[in-house]
Amino acid sequence: MNGFTRTETRFSLCGLNCALCSMHLGGYCPGCGGGAGNQSCAIAKCSLKHGSVQFCWECPEYPCPRYEGFDDGDSFVPHRNRQQDIAQARDLGLEAYLAQLEEKWAILDELLTHYNDGRRKILFNTAVHLLPLEDLRSVMAALGSRSELDEQPIKERALAAIELLQQAADRRGVSLKLSKKPKKG
Repeated sequence: MNGFTRTETRFSLCGLNCALCSMHLGGYCPGCGGGAGNQSCAIAKCSLKHGSVQFCWECPEYPCPRYEGFDDGDSFVPHRNRQQDIAQARDLGLEAYLAQLEEKWAILDELLTHYNDGRRKILFNTAVHLLPLEDLRSVMAALGSRSELDEQPIKERALAAIELLQQAADRRGVSLKLSKKPKKG
């Protein structure tokens, strides 16, 4: 989109965690406003109309009707925590929030490198998006304390990671399945 650029591409205009997005990590998307990106994004167009705000929360109309139903379904990136992530970024300050995203990215990288049997990328990505950092740290500590896993085939390591992530999600009442957007009308 002509004229839409942002300096911060790890956290989107509307509150998605681009730093954890598989499209961003894979080099397929430069992040919100970081180049070609999503050229048809209605929220980016809205930003331009409202003085090129860097984050929706900077707009005097936030939260606006564009947010109604936005979190009802996921794409390949979980949307469910978006408004809570916006609140956290505002409360902590952007740099502190981005530091947490970097730590979550390191955990995701560890899961994908050492526990992915080729079928767990979406599950691990979803868990890292939706679970609080303290739960992810606990899961990684538990995995790290199980030295017997080092000798196990990747499938067994993947199952151990999944079990711990699922237990953490269950304690929080979080579903690790992506939610389909409800069909209209």
